[in-house]
Amino acid sequence: MLTVHHLEHSRSQRILWLLEELGTDYEIKAYKRDADTSLAPPDMRDVHPLGKAPMITDGDVTVAESGAIVEYLMDAYDDGTLRPAANSPERRAWTYWLHYAEGSFMPLMILSLIIGRIETAKMPFFVKPIAKGIASKVREGYLDQNVKRHLDFMEATLSDSTWFAGEKLTAADIQMSFALEAAEVRTNLKAEYPKLAEFLDRIRARPAYQRALEKGGPYHLLGMQESK
Repeated sequence: MLTVHHLEHSRSQRILWLLEELGTDYEIKAYKRDADTSLAPPDMRDVHPLGKAPMITDGDVTVAESGAIVEYLMDAYDDGTLRPAANSPERRAWTYWLHYAEGSFMPLMILSLIIGRIETAKMPFFVKPIAKGIASKVREGYLDQNVKRHLDFMEATLSDSTWFAGEKLTAADIQMSFALEAAEVRTNLKAEYPKLAEFLDRIRARPAYQRALEKGGPYHLLGMQESK
C-alpha cells in the first residue's frame, strides 16, 4: 500500500492533492508538529534519516523530497494526464516549474520567514537595533527585489497560459501550489499579482484539492514552517 507520511501544515499536503488528482489509492500516516518548536517529531526519522515531510513509502520503496516524489508518482501511477508528452514544449516547461518551486523560489520564502523571526524575536534591548538593522539591510538589499522579480516572472507566465506548463493542469502546478500559498502569506496577490491569485482560486476550487484538505487535516501557512 502506498503511504504518505504526512506532517500537518507542511508541503506534504500537495502530495495528498496529487494523489487525489491521480485517483490512486493511498493511506495517510499523520504526524503532528512539536507544540513548542513546530518541528517534525523524531519518529519521522524512522522513515527517512532526515525526518522531513513529505515522504512516501510504496511497498519496500521510500521516497523523500517533493520533486522526487512527484516524479516517482508520475512514473508509477500517471496515465499521461498530469505530465505532458516527452520532448514537447509543455514537457520542458513542466520539468522547469517542477524544480523551480523548491530550487529557486522557496529559498526566498524561507529567507523571508527567517528575517521575519529575527525582526520579531525577543532579545536584549541593546541587541535588538543591531539585529533589526541587519534584517532591514537583507530585505532592502537582496530579499524584496528578488521576490518581486520572481513574482513578476510567474505573473507573466500565467498571463500567457492558464497553467504553468500550458493549458492543462499538471503535476508542476501542484508542485508550485505550496510556493504560491507561501507567497500569499507575505504579499497581497489579489492587488499586485492577479494572475497568481486566480491560480490559487482555481486550484482551491478543484474537488481533488478539497478532498486532500479533508483527509490531510490542518493546513495553515502563517508560520511558513520549513519542511521540504
